[in-house]
Amino acid sequence: MRHRLLKNNEEDDPMSTVSNLFDVAMVFAVALMVALVTRFNMTEMFSSEDFTMVKNPGKENMEIITKEGKQINKYTPSDDQSSKDGNKGKRVGVAYQLENGEIIYVPE
Repeated sequence: MRHRLLKNNEEDDPMSTVSNLFDVAMVFAVALMVALVTRFNMTEMFSSEDFTMVKNPGKENMEIITKEGKQINKYTPSDDQSSKDGNKGKRVGVAYQLENGEIIYVPE
């Protein structure tokens, strides 16, 4: 009788450890995603506002990211850009925004 009280009635399940590790990994992954979103100031992606963001302005690897409603578009300009419908375009100038908000276009 005494041995029954000390013995655990549940059977030892080796898969219970794996499920616990999976739970810990999921919590860690969600925490990492939240930390990255707040670190890189990407909270706009989850808001309902429309926005345009330019990554690496004026460099070769420049990207323009726009959000309109729930659709997010990414545009990478190049010297000879071919689109899906066959239209081609090229860079024709640079636009600068002054401190007072005025935008100046400088053709090349």
